[in-house]
Amino acid sequence: MRIAIVGAGWAGLAAAVEATRAGHTAIVFEASRALGGRARALKHAKTDGTTLWLDNGQHILIGAYAETLRLMREVGVDADQALLRLPLTLRFPDGNGLECPDWPAPFDGLAGILGARGWNWRDKLTLLRAASAWQRAKFRCDAALNVADLCAELTPRVMAELIEPLCASALNTAANEASGQVFLRVIQDSLLGPRTGAYGGSNLLIPRVDLGQLFPAPAAAWLVAGGGEVRLGRRVAAITQPGPRWQVLADGLAEDFDAVLLACPSWEAARLVRQAGLADSEGWLADSDGLAFEAITTVYATSATRLAAPMLALRSSPAAPAQFVFDRRHLGAAHAPGHGGILAFVVSVSHGDRDTIEAQVLAQGRSQLGLEDLMPVQTIVEKRATFACTPGLRRPAMRVAPGLLACGEHVAGPYPGTLEGAVRSGVAAAAALSNPSFA
Repeated sequence: MRIAIVGAGWAGLAAAVEATRAGHTAIVFEASRALGGRARALKHAKTDGTTLWLDNGQHILIGAYAETLRLMREVGVDADQALLRLPLTLRFPDGNGLECPDWPAPFDGLAGILGARGWNWRDKLTLLRAASAWQRAKFRCDAALNVADLCAELTPRVMAELIEPLCASALNTAANEASGQVFLRVIQDSLLGPRTGAYGGSNLLIPRVDLGQLFPAPAAAWLVAGGGEVRLGRRVAAITQPGPRWQVLADGLAEDFDAVLLACPSWEAARLVRQAGLADSEGWLADSDGLAFEAITTVYATSATRLAAPMLALRSSPAAPAQFVFDRRHLGAAHAPGHGGILAFVVSVSHGDRDTIEAQVLAQGRSQLGLEDLMPVQTIVEKRATFACTPGLRRPAMRVAPGLLACGEHVAGPYPGTLEGAVRSGVAAAAALSNPSFA
């Protein structure tokens, strides 16, 4: 089949790769001039006249991202070179917090909990008791529970130093508003998931390269070599079905396709579906329109001081909003040219204006890290970075109409708004092209 894919983010490119592997011809339309969607690289001009590639947000993968890692290798990315692997570590600048050894699950998590610094025995026992109960319940809970309710028996220290940072980074939703069921799925696949090659499920995988080189650019090159196309700067104005095939209108040109995959943001997909006037799309549109979104802010700054680790957890509050800081000097100069001295502070569930957040984060870095020379480089606010992953949320289905599918991290599935969620959705949509029930 000839497939139109609207959007060259991680879901769209994953779908294009899988569709090509299945023998289809994939044509990807992307409105912007950049690959990667909401996980992309941006060019930054330094004051000395040189350019620097910064990500629109500092992302991190985990070893449980099996589909993402598989597709990276499929398109020629050496994951062992492109990613720095660390055992799960949530250490604060004072050395307190959890650090797991590089052991098989679940022994790595058990040893990390028992050896957590700054935690007393009550902290550890309540977490072990809760983890055991989650496992006995097969990581299922009442769909109405939020993460704070799910973890009500945990101590304030465990909540502040483990649950809340994990929830913010994985679901980009505050613990008192985030889905307990989705959080349990993340815990199950990461802390207790099987190894993916050399990677344990809970391993932290920090990109050594910019997000464009991590998957989108190699995927686009692989796709073109396989007979597909990636058309940048081509916004799809409308999709219609005048006959048995779908018609895609972009830049005044109409082309026929056997199927269309909407791999664009939910609001853009809803625009196209609404304009198409499909008789049975009201429910899908209601679910799509019902999504709310959370922002992520990344504050890039410079300091001459090298941090003790590639990633440190920070003590977060409304006045000190960053949950994590990354030091790219640990990633190797060959992998991050021009990144010497650049730190990335991540503010998940970000609220407020850009200048205020930047000032708060710089003050937080100077206070908690002792970096008096901390100076801003660039602050990037991704206003609709992920959907708000709330309890009982109805997410739009993959199938919109015969021959019209949707994919993306926001489409119905067990994962929150992560790269793995986007990739898995793209892979599933491509596989569904050959399923008669979706025809």
